[in-house]
Amino acid sequence: MEKYELQKLRDLPIEGVAERLGLRVVHHKALCPFHDDRHPSLSFRVSKNTFRCFVCGASGGPIDLVMKYLNKTFLEACRWLTDSPLTPPCEGGEWSHSRLECTGGLSPCALFEASRYERFFEHPWLNDEARRFLFDERRLDPRVVRWCRLTSWRDKQGVPWLQTPYYNRDGRLVGVQNRNLVRGATPRFRFPQGSQCGIYNLPVLNLLKAGEPLFITEGCSDCWAMLSAGHKAIAIPSATLLTKQDVELLKHLGDSPRISFHMFPDRDAPGERLFLQLQQVLPSIVHHQLPPDCKDFSDYYLAHKSG
Repeated sequence: MEKYELQKLRDLPIEGVAERLGLRVVHHKALCPFHDDRHPSLSFRVSKNTFRCFVCGASGGPIDLVMKYLNKTFLEACRWLTDSPLTPPCEGGEWSHSRLECTGGLSPCALFEASRYERFFEHPWLNDEARRFLFDERRLDPRVVRWCRLTSWRDKQGVPWLQTPYYNRDGRLVGVQNRNLVRGATPRFRFPQGSQCGIYNLPVLNLLKAGEPLFITEGCSDCWAMLSAGHKAIAIPSATLLTKQDVELLKHLGDSPRISFHMFPDRDAPGERLFLQLQQVLPSIVHHQLPPDCKDFSDYYLAHKSG
């Protein structure tokens, strides 16, 4: 397993993983499953994405929790997290979550409450950090930022976050991705429970004209760059991490003779592997080679803008 894939698993929200395992999390606490616990002593530190029991001493991150709770090896725990409906961020190494679903006697699922978040995207607002990230660093077209309804907020500690909405093809809000705008800070991403953040920017499919190219990018940032370059684009987290529903949607799109699929894979082994995986779902997808000095399409877009 590649380092970037492991990092995606480590970035999965610890409380979401706990609930997927069947633990009932209330106010960042749960009954510890590793000892005879009568009062919730398992504590979750969301800011560090870790858990710790102050009675038995059990501690760690998402992978550690799965290993200990299910008595799995490290690789088995990674596979369980990869196969779980809780799937990682989308952004070339950044992951997101799909629906939290119950199987085999687990506790009730956490559903995404779109009504709690819809108002944030009705009148998007960008703080100074978000403007620097989007317009100074990424040099995105303001029209793209408005189309994607990107907005921002600050948490109680004053940390600035960029908030990215995920809509289905009908324009219904199905998930939210929060990106930490403090460079190097952790956690890098946060997601409301139940967020479905699989394929990004699905509403653009309704604007496609017959024969017009549709670009598939490896994350939100590349998608914003592709849109800013004047192309229609969607983004995926990883071909191996797409939900069954997402794969079926791609296959359905691939059956349409009016859509031409294109991709600029990242200039690394995971990027090429991703293209080959997508090619199994979309046999007609066209491979475009990035210049040697560009690691992804965002780099290529910035180089073009500078030129």
